[in-house]
Amino acid sequence: MEELIRHEGIVLSVKGDSAHVQIVQTSACSACKARNMCMSSESQAKEMDAVMTEPMQAGDRVEVEVREHLAWRAVLLAYILPFVVMMVVIAGLDYFTSWSEAIVGTLALCSIALYYLILNAFRSKLQKQFTFTARKI
Repeated sequence: MEELIRHEGIVLSVKGDSAHVQIVQTSACSACKARNMCMSSESQAKEMDAVMTEPMQAGDRVEVEVREHLAWRAVLLAYILPFVVMMVVIAGLDYFTSWSEAIVGTLALCSIALYYLILNAFRSKLQKQFTFTARKI
């Protein structure tokens, strides 16, 4: 059975079958296996949209959950792949050109910016894959 990452929150608003939820920081974050990937333990409050499993209204206490493999995929897309892109650009330009380190470094940073622009272009497709589910507590 697939593991789920869960956080308690409060529904701020409801629109259609989606609830806008504010995650409440709890001390349970320190015991969570995914705390190194999840930034909610470092912030006071985090807001997100989640698909409702049952009718809800603003003010309801809910539990927001996401599959653990989706959290790992998010880490891959947000942190690991941009680093790999930057290193490939640096290694490739260093090997195939005789450009200065400043130019190579600038182009490596531009490659990361391009990566995030491309990622942003696929935002709607990614939002369909990365779904959070909210259920009443």
